[in-house]
Amino acid sequence: MHTLSVIIPAYNEEKTITTILNKVATVQLGSDMQLEMVVVNDCSKDNTEAVVKEWIDGHPEITLSYFRHEVNKGKGAALHTGIAKAIGDFIIVQDADLEYDPNEFLLLLQPILDGQADVVFGSRFMGGKPHRILFFWHSIGNKMLTFISNMFTNLNLSDMETCYKLFRADIIKGLKLQEQRFGFEPEVTAKVSRVPNVRIYEVGISYYGRTYAEGKKIGWRDGFRAIWCILKYNLWSR
Repeated sequence: MHTLSVIIPAYNEEKTITTILNKVATVQLGSDMQLEMVVVNDCSKDNTEAVVKEWIDGHPEITLSYFRHEVNKGKGAALHTGIAKAIGDFIIVQDADLEYDPNEFLLLLQPILDGQADVVFGSRFMGGKPHRILFFWHSIGNKMLTFISNMFTNLNLSDMETCYKLFRADIIKGLKLQEQRFGFEPEVTAKVSRVPNVRIYEVGISYYGRTYAEGKKIGWRDGFRAIWCILKYNLWSR
């Protein structure tokens, strides 16, 4: 029996956290795979904590570990906490918004279960899954960041910035991650690419993006930070 740990960082997600917890809890992974949910509340200012605790009380049959930062540290810091606390054989990140579909966990797990991969990226830019049409410059920005990252890592990823990255637990726990905020994606990509003999796969996933009015938080400043992190972790902090 194996365990998939789902790390859910949450900051001011009271409106969507119940829905995503319900979605994750009902994912069908097969008889030989069990689920662990790890929610890390990054010092939310709304009722995220109360909503999560109410959900836990109403679902005693679900394995869910809850942690709270006393000060806001950023998404990367929340992921560091979740990764350190997770007990599963495999680890995936699930944002608390509704942009990614947990029913696709098994799609990402399959290359690892088949013995072909150690890390699997879920790409929003490949395959025949549905994708919400939103911001032109966001898509250009994502592709530029992926291109620059690929130049240094020598990978041919199509979506470095994707939330859905599924790791063998020993690999992700073995990385010394530093980025506290949205630099997590380029940092973890740079560092996992240097793991000896690592096998990285990519599968197409669906994407239900949010607008800023719906709670999207990433902006142009995060794009510049991502470029800095690509250079830092591929050139200056090897």
